[in-house]
Amino acid sequence: MSPSPPAAPELPVARAADLEIASSEHQWLVRQIWTQHAVGIVGGVPKSCKSWLGLDLAVSVASGTPCLGRFAVDDPGTTLVYLAEDALPLVRDRIAGLCLHRGLALASLDLLVITAPSLRLDLATDQARLRATVARRKPRMLVLDPLVRLHRLDENSSADVSGLLGFLRELQREHDVAIVLIHHMSKRRRADLGQSLRGSGDLHAWTDDSAYLTHRHGSDRLVLVTEHRSAPAPRPVELRLVSRPNGSATHLEIVGDATLDDEAAPAPATPALADRILAALRGAQRPLHRAELRETLRSNNQRLGDALTGLQRNGAVEHTDHGWTLGHAPHVDA
Repeated sequence: MSPSPPAAPELPVARAADLEIASSEHQWLVRQIWTQHAVGIVGGVPKSCKSWLGLDLAVSVASGTPCLGRFAVDDPGTTLVYLAEDALPLVRDRIAGLCLHRGLALASLDLLVITAPSLRLDLATDQARLRATVARRKPRMLVLDPLVRLHRLDENSSADVSGLLGFLRELQREHDVAIVLIHHMSKRRRADLGQSLRGSGDLHAWTDDSAYLTHRHGSDRLVLVTEHRSAPAPRPVELRLVSRPNGSATHLEIVGDATLDDEAAPAPATPALADRILAALRGAQRPLHRAELRETLRSNNQRLGDALTGLQRNGAVEHTDHGWTLGHAPHVDA
């Protein structure tokens, strides 16, 4: 008889009462904008100054000066950035301009720029190099700009995107580093701005914090909307990109008061997709196929599938040979 294989080691566990108590002293890395050790996205349509906001965050954390001149940094430290679309002299020029505006010496700024000609987060070799760099430099924040230049995956594939995001989440947890991904949004604006991000819905689901930049209707000004998984979101702010008369010290500037009035704020979010599905099924005289629901609700196919799966798990809907219909259990929000 062959010997039994050795037992696999257990995963580490701890009693709930023995877990470390969360400290509220340093909840924020950048107040109202980015929480400590958070992963997330700065999203916007083309020409909405996404990269400028990413650099503003990076310079703020590196210098301890307020982001956008208003949002204090609670835990300053080294920042690490990679700008895939800009030549290194342009990167230096932009950072120098932000320093000039804030009265900072560029030479003393604790901001590190990755100078590799390419960085592919879907390649094991580049993942290892980035992990080693973060381990050695120990940044408070890592800014990667833009996501579309950092891989050759299908952004609409949940399987492809989840693997890449899983690596970044592991990196964040291993090194307590906040990670900011700069990413494009569709020009078709939705009430839930996170659903306007290009690609798989996994991108929005992955974020702890997000900052969205949109153009204010009929104006060249921008509206910044933030959301957080573990903190209330502040009201939107209006921004514009400004420079000195000679073109130097370019930076984003808050326009007027810190917050927009009710008229300028985004419209309230539409009802949750799960509730809209239930309303559609209640109003139907027969079961509805998924394609019919997608057309009726004007929903992304991935989001619709996720919502149906959740409702089916709760017994609120059932899938039959003739389509989807109401189940026997009432819908209860998670």
